[in-house]
Amino acid sequence: MLQRASFKTPIGTLYLISDEHILLAAGFRSFEDLMERMDPEDSAKKITVVKNIPIISDLVTDYFDGDLAAFGGIQVRQPGADFSQAVWKAMRKIPVGKTMSYAEIAKRAGSPDAVRAAGSACARNLIAPIVPCHRVVKSGGALGNYGYGLESKEWLLRHEGALK
Repeated sequence: MLQRASFKTPIGTLYLISDEHILLAAGFRSFEDLMERMDPEDSAKKITVVKNIPIISDLVTDYFDGDLAAFGGIQVRQPGADFSQAVWKAMRKIPVGKTMSYAEIAKRAGSPDAVRAAGSACARNLIAPIVPCHRVVKSGGALGNYGYGLESKEWLLRHEGALK
């Protein structure tokens, strides 16, 4: 059985869906948006609305309260091809307060020439901001896109100290 909870943040409501202590989806749009993009096997499961998801909600609170390493304690799972999985794994290794280019992420995911595919994996990331696609920027340092809006990306990067 899945659990879902919403969480108020300085940049809007963060919607969370978990399978026990494993986060399956997170984002700032809606539960419906997340459900549409989840693995069909997971989205077919019964979902319970809860005020807090054990461990996950506490770590999200800690992050927004200033413990910037808190997201690292959240286990995640999302559907995707091998290269996308490698990109998401590489994104989770970007240190708090740092950014990395799409080209560098492609290289760290094992395919230096797959810069566009790395960008696509970022766009399909189902567990933002916990899988920190907001830390991926264009090669020249420009912020690039963010599925939840540039203002949200800027806020997250400022909160983490990557932008002044």
